[in-house]
Amino acid sequence: MNWETYLDQNQPRFVDELLDFVRIPSVSAKPENIPDVQRAAAWVAARLTAAGAEHAEVLPTAGHPVVCADWLHAGADKPTLLIYGHFDVQPAEPFDLWTTPPFQPEIRDGKVWGRGASDDKGGMLIPVLAFEAMVRTQGRLPVNVRFFFEGQEEIGSPDLPPFVAAHADRLQADMIFSADGLQWAPGQPQIVEALKGLVSLEIRVQGPRGDQHSGMVGGGIANPALALAQILAGLRNPEGLITVEGFYDDVIPLSEEVRAAIDRVPFPDEELLRDTGAPAIWGEPGYSTKERIFARPTLDINGLTSGWQGAGTKTVLPAVASAKITCRLVAAQSPERVFDAIRAHVEKHCPPGVTAEVLRNPGRADPFLVPSGHNATAVASQVLEEIYGRAPYRTRVGGSIPVMTTLLETLGVHAVMFGFSHGDENLHAPDEFFRLEAFRLGQTAYGRLFERLGA
Repeated sequence: MNWETYLDQNQPRFVDELLDFVRIPSVSAKPENIPDVQRAAAWVAARLTAAGAEHAEVLPTAGHPVVCADWLHAGADKPTLLIYGHFDVQPAEPFDLWTTPPFQPEIRDGKVWGRGASDDKGGMLIPVLAFEAMVRTQGRLPVNVRFFFEGQEEIGSPDLPPFVAAHADRLQADMIFSADGLQWAPGQPQIVEALKGLVSLEIRVQGPRGDQHSGMVGGGIANPALALAQILAGLRNPEGLITVEGFYDDVIPLSEEVRAAIDRVPFPDEELLRDTGAPAIWGEPGYSTKERIFARPTLDINGLTSGWQGAGTKTVLPAVASAKITCRLVAAQSPERVFDAIRAHVEKHCPPGVTAEVLRNPGRADPFLVPSGHNATAVASQVLEEIYGRAPYRTRVGGSIPVMTTLLETLGVHAVMFGFSHGDENLHAPDEFFRLEAFRLGQTAYGRLFERLGA
């Protein structure tokens, strides 16, 4: 029996195992689910051992755990691959928007429905199953493999940098492949060449020591809500250009080759408007909508708070106003330098009569850019073209996977996103699902990746 036949014959068991995995409510953001994240880690370690991996172990961090395992018998002349994924999931609330309970997964229409089915439990199980198929049918792999699965990606992997530094010898590899990733659409592959970084902050404007009667003091002292509005309005000009001094200083300009690759991706403006319900396209001048989303930095206001929020009217002049902001960054921007630039901008442009401070919020990631000609990316592209029968699009993603830059900084290796989810699978939303067709296709893709790299 060859390994592909093994995959075909064992697919019903693999799907049942995925359902069992999704039943574990491993929500890393909620303290009450800490035992569930631990339970998911134990499930992953046991599954790796059952697949034939060695030294499978649940390792502690300052927060949620990590699972590591390996199989290193291909020989010193064969490459060592590090395969990454995560077993924690996003919170599932609001539960009433789910067709079926999020942690009682069901199969409908050739899809597994449940929280984490796509992001990333289905994805991270795929390479484990391909590994098992080769070990069980051939007794060995053509490459050496290390597995590195974490339980805190959905909260930004805050404890991963010290863990990776302390366990660098256990993670050393020639190539890194992330099972947390996307294909462009069913039947159309993509290679993601960049991820955006992230900095999160809050602007807090203080006026009087407490809320005041607007009729008694209005017009005599400054209004923090209005002052905050003026500060926020000054962060971008009406055309969409970010006006913070120094914000763009470290941005690497897009080459004509990169712009041409982005232009080939079918993502028309009307599709974005249809999907979002927005009335019009808007953004940084001089760039297409795709370029802005894929490859240009952003500054977005995520929330505003000030004054009376209840029904009806309460005539107050509020004491405090605040805004939560995140910036998505591109190579080679630094979260720290961008934060300092925004803080200096706010200090310089704070209206009279109030004080303003800029605070760092949790959430940080460096931007990640795969260099041109990267060998592992080239091999992954060849495998995808072979599997799908068409060349992958070269894209960039506006989201962040913080551990990618952590691994690069510590191990000196750029990772390749080699995952088989799709953007329409309600990741982070109610009714998340994962296509069983992609689940099976990904197993073949990883098997052929192992073979091609071993050759």
